[in-house]
Amino acid sequence: MDILSLIGIIFGLFAILGGAVAKGSSLGALWNVAAFIIVIIGTLAATLVQSRQAAFLHAFRIVLWVFKPPKFDARATVARIIEWSQVSRKEGLLGLENFSDTEQDPYIRKGLQLLVDGTEPMILRQILESDLDNREAFDLQGAKVFESMGVYSPTLGIIGAVMGLMAVMQNLADPSKLGHGIAAAFVATIYGVALANLLFLPVSNKLKSVIQARINYETMLLEGLVSIAEGENPRHIENKLNGFLQGQ
Repeated sequence: MDILSLIGIIFGLFAILGGAVAKGSSLGALWNVAAFIIVIIGTLAATLVQSRQAAFLHAFRIVLWVFKPPKFDARATVARIIEWSQVSRKEGLLGLENFSDTEQDPYIRKGLQLLVDGTEPMILRQILESDLDNREAFDLQGAKVFESMGVYSPTLGIIGAVMGLMAVMQNLADPSKLGHGIAAAFVATIYGVALANLLFLPVSNKLKSVIQARINYETMLLEGLVSIAEGENPRHIENKLNGFLQGQ
């Protein structure tokens, strides 16, 4: 569980709800059905028009990474790579077959199988980099779905406010309705700006950081596997991979 994301959501809600109460408003004043329809449904509609179906669905599969990002132990993986390199130097690349058969991670299993098959280092790098680049691009498309929502929702909030003010202008003859009407008009702006800055954009950026962390981890794996294919000394491989452990 990413506790920072949970704390951030709680603080965001407190900032809006607590701020409204502190300003002398009521929590009920923040609820408006028309504003909800305009901002939420409108933002969703704009995002659907922009996004590919696969990317849109993927966005809601990976959104859980904000609270529960994929786990990987880079230091333990470096130790495993060193073990593989030592085995390959003693028994040859075919000695890695047992590791390949029992490996749970699809990316590692594919890399080990390519080593066992005697794939040339350059070809090995090309295959693994292709997998890495394609997965990164697809994951980033998912993250950008929420980024798009963060771009559209403030504009939809302004549209909702303008539409609310139009309704107020139609009731100028009845001053008793003006205050309530104007307040309701600006609820849409609150929805749009608050959702963009407290939810959609932070979620997008958090997903991008998680994706980048995983890419760094898998790049480390790639370099380790290619180094084994090239027959590098295990100590040299360890020194090279330790550079990826900064910030872990």
